Amino acid sequence: MSRRSTTTMAAVALVCAVTVLAAPCAAYAAPTPTPSPSTTPKNKDLEAVRAKIDKLYHDAAVATDEYNAAEEKAEKQSDAIVKLAQKIADGQDRLDRLKSSAGAVAREQYRSGGIPRETQFLLSGNPQQFLDNAGRMYQGQQATKNLLSQLADTQDELARYADDASAKWKELDAGAKDKAAAKKKIERQIEEAQTLESTLEKKERERLRKLEEQAEQQAQTAWLSSGVLKEINGRATPAGKKAVQFATAQLGKPYVWGAEGPKSYDCSGLTSQAWAAAGHGIPRTSQEQWKQLKRIDIEDMRPGDLIIYHDDASHVGMYIGDGAIIHAPRPGRTVTVAGAGSMAILGVVRPDA
Repeated sequence: MSRRSTTTMAAVALVCAVTVLAAPCAAYAAPTPTPSPSTTPKNKDLEAVRAKIDKLYHDAAVATDEYNAAEEKAEKQSDAIVKLAQKIADGQDRLDRLKSSAGAVAREQYRSGGIPRETQFLLSGNPQQFLDNAGRMYQGQQATKNLLSQLADTQDELARYADDASAKWKELDAGAKDKAAAKKKIERQIEEAQTLESTLEKKERERLRKLEEQAEQQAQTAWLSSGVLKEINGRATPAGKKAVQFATAQLGKPYVWGAEGPKSYDCSGLTSQAWAAAGHGIPRTSQEQWKQLKRIDIEDMRPGDLIIYHDDASHVGMYIGDGAIIHAPRPGRTVTVAGAGSMAILGVVRPDA
């Protein structure tokens, strides 16, 4: 049994003992006063508060993934716009050169009265010169034709690049709106959760925290009781060790939604940066990590693998062995070690498969 479990059980036992000793004897007890609205809520009331706070933070986590996805998409769109702008600039230079060449051809025809020099040679009456310059005339015609074709192709290419850039700008603008909407949703839900917590007295907040720990411990105990840990014997790869070392070095740093270090992290910011440090770029969000990375059985799990939580893949932690993960839990918490089964597991993915 862990030290935390022992401490929690001792605390619960102490609370129960105090409750029994403090209970009035039926024969001599004074009339029990009617509870007022400010009376300390019962555990079932606090449990309802805890459930509501958990839901608010869960919804904020979903919105955080939406925000991170919009941000990642905006970065890709911005890069695409920059590349398109460079292509347009290069294409414009090429178009200017082609126009200059076409102008030179036009000026040459003007100087020769509209008759190319090769044609003048053909009309010179010299048979040998006629034969020699017939090929030159054909080559000149082909060159002019190719020049005009290149000019038209370049103009079409520039028009396509301009249309693509315009479309990317529209997508970027739409993404900015999605990002702003997600930000408002996150801030609203976090503020509501924090407001709800702030209405509790200090002792109530402490009890609430213990209820959270008990729920996590119960889930972890149930997970371990399934015997799954006996089947997990995987050893970390060199890259997996680096990822775990990076994540371990972030312990104690605060959770901040949308953050990916170095001073703070959200859940997927931590895992994506850990694997980037290990030399493997992975998707930024937990939902994309779930979609894009290779899925493996829990029994085959090894340190460095990522455990995805909840049906909507809204949370992620890094498995570090011995049934534990490192993760950035939620606002108001820090990067910490927790039981791998302390939340509802959706599945496991492997970044270095």
